[in-house]
Amino acid sequence: MNVPKIVIDTNVLVAALRSRRGASYKLLSLIGSRRFEVAVSVPLVFEYEEVAFRQAAEIGLSHRAINAILDRLCFWADQRAIFFLWRPYLPDPKDDMVLELAIEARCEFIVSYNKQDFGNLNTFGISVVTSQEFLQHIGVLP
Repeated sequence: MNVPKIVIDTNVLVAALRSRRGASYKLLSLIGSRRFEVAVSVPLVFEYEEVAFRQAAEIGLSHRAINAILDRLCFWADQRAIFFLWRPYLPDPKDDMVLELAIEARCEFIVSYNKQDFGNLNTFGISVVTSQEFLQHIGVLP
């Protein structure tokens, strides 16, 4: 069975940290289950950390708890270095960073709640899906 490879956009990570009831939390809890592979880069992990730390008080998590979650994510992730830039390809440079990682890691999916920000990525063979759509794709949700 082909295991899909994904990049998780920061908005999905934050949604997972905010609530244990949503598809984003379920997606995060499945990391390491071998149902999919997740790719990360140093810049993306720094963005995860910066955004999560900034929102830590309203999320209700300590910096230590956030670091533990990110450490787990990085442990299971395919860690990639980006040696090329497609910029500017998308309107938001932070979305370009996600796209570059997806291309470098040969991901099939970018999991994001801002699908419209990525436009049509068929040129790269990448689909942009929500957490729920991805979980349906791998058979976790009906």
